[in-house]
Amino acid sequence: MTTIAIVGAGVIGLSWARLADAHGWTVAITDPRPDLTEIVAGAFPDSTTVRAAADLADAVAGADLVQENGPERLPMKQQLFADIGAVARPDAVLATSSSSITASEIAVDLDADVAARLLVGHPFNPPELMPLVEVLPGTRTLSETTDRAVALYRALDREPVVIGTEMPGFVANRLQAAISREARYLVQAGVVSPADLDTILRNSLGLRWATIGLFEGNVLGGGPGGIRHLLAGVGAQTGGIEPGVPATDPDSMERLVDAVEATYGTGEEVYAELSARRDRRTRAVLAALADTDEETTTR
Repeated sequence: MTTIAIVGAGVIGLSWARLADAHGWTVAITDPRPDLTEIVAGAFPDSTTVRAAADLADAVAGADLVQENGPERLPMKQQLFADIGAVARPDAVLATSSSSITASEIAVDLDADVAARLLVGHPFNPPELMPLVEVLPGTRTLSETTDRAVALYRALDREPVVIGTEMPGFVANRLQAAISREARYLVQAGVVSPADLDTILRNSLGLRWATIGLFEGNVLGGGPGGIRHLLAGVGAQTGGIEPGVPATDPDSMERLVDAVEATYGTGEEVYAELSARRDRRTRAVLAALADTDEETTTR
C-alpha cells in the first residue's frame, strides 16, 4: 500500500489527504498546529488509514511520497526539507506544493542525496478535484525522482506535466496572472463589472478551455486551414491588441476589492457556499469529460 506524508494541514494539505485516502493510500498528516488531532478526526471520521502523526519524523519515516504544503517562505521550506531529508526513506520522493518557489532554491544548501529527491509537485486548488500537477525538477534533482513522482501522481489519477525550465510562477500561474491583470484593468476602467467579466469567462474561454487547449482551439478556430489561416486572418488583428495595465495604488486596489466583495460577499459562510458550488460544478465538468470517451487527436 502506498504511503503519503502530508506536511501542513491547511486547505491544500487536507485536500491532498482526501485524494490519497480516496485512492486507498495510507496517509500520515503532520502540522505544528495544536488542534491537529481534532482537525484530522473531523475531516476523516470514518477512515482507518488516515492519521495525525505525532511529529514530522513520525509522519515522514515510512512515506513513499512526502507532499509539503507549508507557507510560501523560502527559509522555512529550506529548513523543513533539511529536517524531512534527515528522516525520510532514501527512496522517498520529496515534493513541495509551492506555487512560486523552485526546487533549486530550496535545495541550494541541502545534502546531495536530499536534493536529488526533491522537486516541485504544484497542484491547482483543490488538488482532490483539479487534475493538473506541475512537476518541476531542480538542477540537482535526479531524473529517476521525476519519473517516480509522475508515476505516483498518475496513480492518484492526476495529470502531471513535467516543466522543462524553472521560472517564477511556473506555467499555469503565469497564464492565470496574464488573464488576471487584463481582468483587473477592464474592471478598473469601467469596461465591465466583476460579475459580468466572470460571466464572459465562464461562457467563452472557460467553457472552451475545459474541453480543449489554447493551441487546439487555434487549430479549430482557423477551420480546415488550421492555425495558419487563423493567424493570417483574425489572429493578425487580435495579435496587435496591447494588454491593459491595471492600477496598483492602494485606493484603486481597494475599490477593486470592494467591487468584488459587493458581488460575491465575504466571510466563512460565503466561502463555504462558494467553494461547495465550485466543487459541484467541477465534479460535473470532470464527469462529463470522462463520459465522452474521447480519443486523442494529438499527432
